[in-house]
Amino acid sequence: MTIRLIAGILSLVLLCTGCGFQLRDDVELPPQMAKTQMVVDDEYSPLARKVRVMLEQNGVQFVGGKAASAILEIPVNSVVTDVLTIGNNARVREYRVSHTVRFRLLDANGGVLLDWQNLRQAREVSFNEQQILAGSREQEYLKKELAETLSRLIIARLESAPVGSD
Repeated sequence: MTIRLIAGILSLVLLCTGCGFQLRDDVELPPQMAKTQMVVDDEYSPLARKVRVMLEQNGVQFVGGKAASAILEIPVNSVVTDVLTIGNNARVREYRVSHTVRFRLLDANGGVLLDWQNLRQAREVSFNEQQILAGSREQEYLKKELAETLSRLIIARLESAPVGSD
């Protein structure tokens, strides 16, 4: 039994290293982001909280006002649910949850480090009227998952910002 376990673990390790799998390292953000001010309408939205946590995990300190060496502006952070199809009983059969974000990164003097970026993620869902409670939970889960996906995309875009002189 232990030989099979060891062989299984060894083959899993070899398979993972052979395919190039690596744990994700910290992202390399522009040095200006060491002290960042985040300007967003709802700082407690799922997206704003995720972006804040991800940036803090990568060494960014959030400050306000003149202490900021960079400003992350997120003026658009909207989640919209659209009806796609309606059944013959006039009830929703399918809908789409879309999350749209627009952001840019400025230095302390207002110079553009990363110009306006627009990101949009959407998921389509079939609605089962027999499972109303599950449907509402699914919609909340989708909104959370879209916010997490967009947060990762924002961090990736910020990582691609050109490094200026600090």
